[in-house]
Amino acid sequence: MPAHRSRPWMTADLDAFRDLARQFCEKELSPNQQRWAAQKSVDRDLWNKAGEVGLLCLAIPQEYGGGGGTFAHEAVLLEEQAASGDSCWGVGLHNAIVAHYLLAYGTEGQKRDWLPKLARGEWVGAIAMTEPGTGSDLQTVTTKAIRDGDSYIVNRAKTFITNGGQADLILVVAKTDPTRGAEGISLIVVEAERDGFRRARVLDKVGLKGQDTAELFFDDVRVPTGHLLGEVEGHGFLQLMQQLPQERLLIGIASVAAMELALRDTLDYTRSRTAFGRDIFSFQNTKFTLAEAATETRVARVFLDDCISKHLDGTLDVPTAAMLKWWSSDRAMRVIDDCVQLHGGYGYMSEYRIARAWTDQRVQKIYGGTNEIMKEIIARTL
Repeated sequence: MPAHRSRPWMTADLDAFRDLARQFCEKELSPNQQRWAAQKSVDRDLWNKAGEVGLLCLAIPQEYGGGGGTFAHEAVLLEEQAASGDSCWGVGLHNAIVAHYLLAYGTEGQKRDWLPKLARGEWVGAIAMTEPGTGSDLQTVTTKAIRDGDSYIVNRAKTFITNGGQADLILVVAKTDPTRGAEGISLIVVEAERDGFRRARVLDKVGLKGQDTAELFFDDVRVPTGHLLGEVEGHGFLQLMQQLPQERLLIGIASVAAMELALRDTLDYTRSRTAFGRDIFSFQNTKFTLAEAATETRVARVFLDDCISKHLDGTLDVPTAAMLKWWSSDRAMRVIDDCVQLHGGYGYMSEYRIARAWTDQRVQKIYGGTNEIMKEIIARTL
């Protein structure tokens, strides 16, 4: 029986899906890491290939072009993506964030118009929350979507937007009533083809080099009032709060999978590399360091699996998701750092997967709400 079948949320159907996801990731993702890092994005046709084999919008009902699965299918794909060493493809955001906002809050017409395009890979999805002067405190966004007859006129800039350089459909967090704080926030759907929308540079990041992260500008972008998500203005902040636990669960999945891959790679390296006439694994410091890493990784996996199970049955609460996000991302950074140390100088070479994992992991402590914000959320429930 595969080791992952011991996870409480796995099924025989998910085993079969895991095989499909693994084959796709090994064929389409693993060989392209250095090239995608150089071009700062995946190839656009990767999205079309994924749509053709059914890897997009996995938990979206089939009537909207999706796979008709559950969040467990999203989790399996993200695990296999991480196991392949890929950190370039923004499929988690496309599948489990953007598509789910549309499913949860879109009108029937919106869902039938937009979700099939996302499921086919015809469109790439993004969500524009962060601004140059606004990070975790979403109540202070300054982007405006002011109603003008049967349209909204959207203005201002967004930054650090995953999939921003390739996105065709963008969920924009904006103030439809700038006088009302959080109660004035709405989500407006903007297609990239709209006049006044423009992309600036794809950002040069420390890690996640191949992940398309861009600055976006909205200069009097006019969209129909029918592009409001949720039909009633002012519900955007509540929608964000309802969906953020799933985003934080995605960060937990990525962090734990990164720990598991780092541990495997370091075990292989220390058993094959020699120093002073014996393999590095045989030194007590190496064994103790890896014993600690293995323990941290196992504990993180058990916590993650419990959170996935709770999410699948609808009982994952906001503070528990915050606990998972901060704890797993923090522990993953520590485990990967120890694994880099055991690689010696090679751990600092970008052609080694462990070096890329080290730089890629650091941002997990920042996005989805900083770990400091996670602790504040947890503390409020104590």
